[in-house]
Amino acid sequence: MYKMATINEILEKALSLRPAQKAELIDKLISSLDLPDKELDELWAKEAEDRIDAYDQGKIKAVTLEKVLAKYK
Repeated sequence: MYKMATINEILEKALSLRPAQKAELIDKLISSLDLPDKELDELWAKEAEDRIDAYDQGKIKAVTLEKVLAKYK
């Protein structure tokens, strides 16, 4: 693990970057957190299939994008 001083040094250097460089660094850091997870991918695929099946069977109805967005205005 890094010591807090090292993290603060890295942060200090990162804060001195130009905006485009900061954005690139942020993108790379976030991407490093998004590792493939086969189990999670399988769970999401099953959830999507279950929702499609429920829609096809008339158990759930579709909602327009406008209605969804209006709910959060």
